[in-house]
Amino acid sequence: VQLVESGGGLVQPGGSLRLSCAASGFTFSSYVMSWYRQAPGKERELVAGISSAGGTTNYADSVKGRFTISRDNAKKTVYLQMNSLKPEDTAVYYCYLRMGWSTDYWGQGTQVTVSS
Repeated sequence: VQLVESGGGLVQPGGSLRLSCAASGFTFSSYVMSWYRQAPGKERELVAGISSAGGTTNYADSVKGRFTISRDNAKKTVYLQMNSLKPEDTAVYYCYLRMGWSTDYWGQGTQVTVSS
């Protein structure tokens, strides 16, 4: 299993970024995928999740209405569109997969910095 994130960077408050997570090594279309983030000095937190077919999504309250998670099963990629970014969105963003009851996979993370 491999999860490779991309798309992070430095953006001004109010700006947008789109993160991508390219997956390989498993049947991508069969699994729920999620994005987490971890800010300095804070615990890692769930940002958004999407069902295997993409019909169901869930979001942390802090990002509802600003972030959109989506997936392309043909490309084996999950996305996180982030709009109206705030300084408090600054964090390392991780792609996450759980297989079975307790097997977790994480990407290497991509840094998002929101600052003027």
